[in-house]
Amino acid sequence: MSAPGAAARVAVVTGASSGIGAETARELARRGWLCVLVARRAGRLEALAAEIGGGAEVEVCDVSDREAVEQVAGRVLARHPAVQLLVNNAGIPARGTFLSVEPDLVERVLRVNYLGSVWCARAFLPGLRAAAAAAGGAHVVNVVSVAGTVSFAPAGAYAASKHAQLAFSRSLRAALAGSGIRVHTVLPGFAETEGFPQQGVLRSPLLRAFVIGPDRIARAIVRAVEHGRGEVTVPWFPYRPISLLQALAPGLMARLVGMSDFRRDAV
Repeated sequence: MSAPGAAARVAVVTGASSGIGAETARELARRGWLCVLVARRAGRLEALAAEIGGGAEVEVCDVSDREAVEQVAGRVLARHPAVQLLVNNAGIPARGTFLSVEPDLVERVLRVNYLGSVWCARAFLPGLRAAAAAAGGAHVVNVVSVAGTVSFAPAGAYAASKHAQLAFSRSLRAALAGSGIRVHTVLPGFAETEGFPQQGVLRSPLLRAFVIGPDRIARAIVRAVEHGRGEVTVPWFPYRPISLLQALAPGLMARLVGMSDFRRDAV
């Protein structure tokens, strides 16, 4: 919690209208953060802002639109010149192989999942730098996915977007080293959310057994910030070993993930 009389720390959370983003905002608000909630659905954001209180603010924005992101950042930074935390969480699914998924969705998932993080990091950088200069430091959390480490053919375009976002997050961490802005990469496994109803779409009972809730990921995000953890896989098992297997034995991994699929009526 913030000390009495102290200005609240400001966190910008994208994709905050549901799922991991909403749970992260709740977790941050419990710790005294002032949350700026960013997503496309105004009604959902306003309901969440009323729920968590603490002066939570709402900004309606599609993060794939670079100009819209810059406009939102301009408004937020006019109110809060120092932003201590940016959580790049906004993301959409893209089920289907590269041979079956609609071309428009291939482009859309890249714009939201990858470029959305890039545009937000660039737009909010002045506020992050201001917070870092104030000696308190600042943080960027990129919520990627284990799909960013595994070439998962049944969701090829989604996996490619997350591979790009992972490379961006690691590169940004190196670029900001020594600046006082810490970059954290959180890689969740399958999570049950409104946009990603895994229990209903995954065909494999084994994969369904490892589906987790967004609240667990939200706690991992906050712990990564509080404890300075650079890259976190949640849960560690079985997803971290799977990521290592992809790196060490990509041929074997390709055969294993080829056995997995989504239900035909869910693609």
